[in-house]
Amino acid sequence: MAVPDFQTLMRPLLVVLSDGQDRTSQSIRAGLAEHFSLTPEDLEEEIPSGRAKTFANRVGWAITYLYRTKLIERPKRSVYRIADRGREVLEKNPERVDLKVLGQFDEFKEFRQSSKTPAEPDTQEDDGASGDQTPEEQMDSANRELRSALAAELLDRVMDQTPDFFEQLVLDVLHAMGYGGTRDDAAERLGKSGDEGVDGVIREDKLGLDQIYVQAKRWQNGVGRPDIQKFVGALHGQKANKGVFITTSTFSKEAIDYAENVTPRVILLDGKRLAQLMIEHGVGVTVARSYEVKRLDLDYFATDEADDVAPVAQGAVPTAA
Repeated sequence: MAVPDFQTLMRPLLVVLSDGQDRTSQSIRAGLAEHFSLTPEDLEEEIPSGRAKTFANRVGWAITYLYRTKLIERPKRSVYRIADRGREVLEKNPERVDLKVLGQFDEFKEFRQSSKTPAEPDTQEDDGASGDQTPEEQMDSANRELRSALAAELLDRVMDQTPDFFEQLVLDVLHAMGYGGTRDDAAERLGKSGDEGVDGVIREDKLGLDQIYVQAKRWQNGVGRPDIQKFVGALHGQKANKGVFITTSTFSKEAIDYAENVTPRVILLDGKRLAQLMIEHGVGVTVARSYEVKRLDLDYFATDEADDVAPVAQGAVPTAA
């Protein structure tokens, strides 16, 4: 049979996990392949770009959607188990679990919404239909959804790392953005003892005339105003004019309001923004594939209006009729 689409895979995937056991991605794929009686040829089928196996790619997307909607959990990297919400969805949807079913959950809506630009109307149905979008608009929407999924995966991987790794990561991101130029010592992690609440420093320019101090918090809980106040105190201790507070989580409204009106100046970067900056500046990611979208060159086919006028015979003088 043909490889099922990723929505068709969702309910059987939950069934595979319904025994309550932790399963690797490879084990999940094996269970689904057996469920759908897929042949070795089916499993070797590739997506049009030839860069991934169709079945593995679709299982990956099914896992992504179920995990982001909290129907399944990930106790450790590449290992999954069914969640209580997943069991409830299985019981209430005996025929099929798809994007329409997931659409009832706020986590799913937030995940899908993060792949849209603020001005983009929500024209797509939750079943993935493209509606009235042009092919280019469909490509743009797909690219935003890919970026959203990648950003979420990046944050998950960052949370698996040590605090020391995270402190170095945020300096790498700032350096990739152009701070400090190409100097080898443009970014520096500060030691634990005597750092006075500052995790790192990066030169704002190639000459090192100004410095930006960095606080990096690999947290799951939100960052409140007291945390920002403590950072501002550390900046005063360093006689610093600028600071960046970066977290994997979010900032409270009180923290944001305080940072907007405090001196020295403090910029706040939450987890979502950090992940997007990592993608934009190539930190922790690689290019899997790229596409060129070409348009008709109208200038090439344009003709000079003068060429369209009937030429006058050489040496002849036009006369009025």
